[in-house]
Amino acid sequence: MRSVSVWAGLFLALPLWAQVQNESPTPDRTYNLLRENDDWSFLADPSLRSDFWDPIKYIPLGCDACYVSLGGEIRLAFERVGNDNWGKQPYMNAFLIQRYMLHSDWRLGKDFRVFLQLKSGLEDFRAGGPRPIDEKRLDFEAAFFEVGNAHKKNWAVLRVGRQELNYGSGRLVSVREGPNVRQSFDGVKIRSKAGAWNVDAFAVRPDLDNFGFFDNVPGHTTAFWGLYATRPWRRGVSFDSYYLGLDRKSATFERGTATELRHSVGARLWRPIATKKPGWDFDDETVWQFGSFGSDGINAWTVASDHGYSLPNLPLKPRFSVKADISSGDNPASHRLGTFNPIYPIGNYFGVLADTGPGPVNFIDVHPRIQTQLTRRVSLSTDLVVQWRENLADGVYAVPGFLLVPADGSRARFVGYRPGAEVRYQIDRHAYLQADYGIFYAGQFLKETTPGRNINYMEFWAGYKF
Repeated sequence: MRSVSVWAGLFLALPLWAQVQNESPTPDRTYNLLRENDDWSFLADPSLRSDFWDPIKYIPLGCDACYVSLGGEIRLAFERVGNDNWGKQPYMNAFLIQRYMLHSDWRLGKDFRVFLQLKSGLEDFRAGGPRPIDEKRLDFEAAFFEVGNAHKKNWAVLRVGRQELNYGSGRLVSVREGPNVRQSFDGVKIRSKAGAWNVDAFAVRPDLDNFGFFDNVPGHTTAFWGLYATRPWRRGVSFDSYYLGLDRKSATFERGTATELRHSVGARLWRPIATKKPGWDFDDETVWQFGSFGSDGINAWTVASDHGYSLPNLPLKPRFSVKADISSGDNPASHRLGTFNPIYPIGNYFGVLADTGPGPVNFIDVHPRIQTQLTRRVSLSTDLVVQWRENLADGVYAVPGFLLVPADGSRARFVGYRPGAEVRYQIDRHAYLQADYGIFYAGQFLKETTPGRNINYMEFWAGYKF
């Protein structure tokens, strides 16, 4: 009798088991940093359309695998900076910046694609006028076509036109997300997959943002090329390796201005942040740079690390982490330029103080951080950045890599420290509010070479993506 009950139970469970087996995985509705990576093809099934914007995320074009997807972003920010450049601008500067982006993704079958993205960055009320990272009235952030089928086991896709580049953690190649106007490039890229490896090869020139309407031009004095490869390894760990080449007809460092031909060879080992159960995450990267600067050589390097531990099963879901980084500086008396060049680094390298303060050049830093989830939608991040000069004969540079404060004979190593906090309210999957606050306390070096006042930084953000 018992065996009959067991078989009857199994028989009745078969339809339910079959239904579970046939269910598709939850569609990915992520708005990626690079919107070209959004994939809305699952909306070909009308039963999966549940969001207000779904009707424009998948518009059929009447042929097999042909559709167009529309999307965009609005971002407003009020920024206030006191004593910018440690008092060289000894006043409180408060201004409003606005970002508007709109894109269309044309999937014309499995082998052809056109992606267009407009950008508009506006700035109001800033004393001294807008910076290049603040304002761009209207232009293309991206305008490229692709040929190739990326749905095979091994594949290669050719991309030509204006495009964004963002690799790894963004330490060397990023879209400059923090500032108002994002970075793009003009040129050619080949994306490919071979076995477990994803490999990109590119040759581009940076897109120079002028303030007007559709007046951007490629930077013909700068060439940028590279090869970036990544693959999963084991136990959730992934490995990146890359080569980057940079040729600038005019580059300025502490030792002077000359033509720069720089080659960067790097490797990165990383594991993502744990989200389901307690666990370690890490992001370790090292880079060596060589080449020529005028008649001199180049020998520069950096080592960067970010190690954290997450407890997603506890209240507040805390993550405790420490970053520690070092990048080489220069001794102008030598015949080799030692200043590390971060090339196109992430715009908010140190989080708070996204577009002011020191950058990741000629520096040593320790950066502890605590991240918590106060509610399901509200997160709080607090951190402390402490920074020193790596080489006492070299100065302090801005995040984009230009010289901010020359060494000026100072032998002080300590640059300063900055406590900061960020609160983010994710209203829904489209909208968010965010507030950042930080004070950069000037150290002995800045007191000897600048007015030495503390930078006071505050910013309020509001954003919407669709």
